[in-house]
Amino acid sequence: MTEPAPPPPPARSRWDAGRIVLLVLGILATLFALAVLAAAGALFWANSQRDSDGYFRTGAHNFSTPSFALESDDLDIGNDAPDWLFDEGRLATVRIEATSTRSKPIFVGIGPRDAVDAYLRGVGHAVVTDVDFDPFGFSVRPRPGGPPPTPPGQQSFWAVSDSGQDATVSWDIAEGSWVAVVMNEDGSRLVAADLTFGARVGWLIWIAIGVLIAGLLVLAAGVVMIFFGARGVPATETAVQPPPITVPVDEYPVQLDGALDEPLSRWLWIVKWLLAIPHYIVLAFLWLAFAVLTIVAFFAILFTGRYPRSIFDFNVGVLRWTWRVGFYSYSALGTDRYPPFSLGPEPDYPARLEIPYPEQLSRGLALVKWWLLAIPHYLVLVFLVGLGVGIGWFRWGGLDFILVLIAAVHLAYTGRYHRDIFELVIGINRWLFRVVAYASLMRDEYPPFRLR
Repeated sequence: MTEPAPPPPPARSRWDAGRIVLLVLGILATLFALAVLAAAGALFWANSQRDSDGYFRTGAHNFSTPSFALESDDLDIGNDAPDWLFDEGRLATVRIEATSTRSKPIFVGIGPRDAVDAYLRGVGHAVVTDVDFDPFGFSVRPRPGGPPPTPPGQQSFWAVSDSGQDATVSWDIAEGSWVAVVMNEDGSRLVAADLTFGARVGWLIWIAIGVLIAGLLVLAAGVVMIFFGARGVPATETAVQPPPITVPVDEYPVQLDGALDEPLSRWLWIVKWLLAIPHYIVLAFLWLAFAVLTIVAFFAILFTGRYPRSIFDFNVGVLRWTWRVGFYSYSALGTDRYPPFSLGPEPDYPARLEIPYPEQLSRGLALVKWWLLAIPHYLVLVFLVGLGVGIGWFRWGGLDFILVLIAAVHLAYTGRYHRDIFELVIGINRWLFRVVAYASLMRDEYPPFRLR
């Protein structure tokens, strides 16, 4: 007697937890890499804004005081930095350009804080603080006192100094605590000058290059993770393919449905937003992956006319998951059964969505159907579903939101979900997901303008 053949092994899910995690990490790495590359671009742009001498410059702004001197806040350069950092202006070079707005020549100097404090002790002057350049403004701390004992140019402690109707100082940043001082050359009262500040930072271009390289490396790592997370089942694995979906010729290939799972709790809907938070978090990452992979599929369709099967299966899984969460929560409130964390079909769950795989897609339609051809549907959907967070779990302002709210109140009072409202809610979601699938390039058939 021949023994019956053993049952076939259970199908192995093509989208297990490991592959989903790898794909999500790849998407996050890619998004982070794009942010890093944007920062690199900003650094390259900033580097291009230097003047002919290599300085970043502010505009000229007027600084004045009725006293004898203007003094800057302290510039403290840490003592723990290595000595080579200060050689030949390697850290940065600061430049101050001053033009006297009076007939008197102006003096500009940068010196050690202790020496400048000793010179200005008992001298009436103003300490400049909180300088803003857009819009321009500054604050001062007045220090009462009399005139300086000697003109500033006679002091020997200045690291750099210059005087005249126009005065310019350039100073290689050095270790220690430093201040800048603007005075009249003869040390007299009423100091007024137009000042322009500049800085030359030679290492900025190297920082930009380093950030660019880091962004490219992270981008490459993200692409590799996306590739291995989204590729098909390896040849060494045995995957049982589901039977093909047969769709009647008069039906649109995006099949969405939901079975009203009565009896429903009168009050559970009030806290479903809280219960569904774990799903919301996972779906946020999955929709990031959906968006990036749809872009990948767009280019694949342009070059091959085919939607990569592994990406298609993943994106259909995201739509299934989204519809199940929406059916449980505030897109329908059609069941109290907690949705599974799954990209698979889950035939036992009362919310179902299936999209048969298209063997061939139009390359030309891929260029226009997601924006131009879908515009009429987008306008209708603004009325039907309004605006909101996500596609299937929470929306407000549209007809769907109003109907679900009415159904929730009716459920609270009667314990029953109004059947006509339920059918209309399912029809609105059916319309929405058809358009999403079409705009995501998953089908070429134009969505019908109907709820059935």
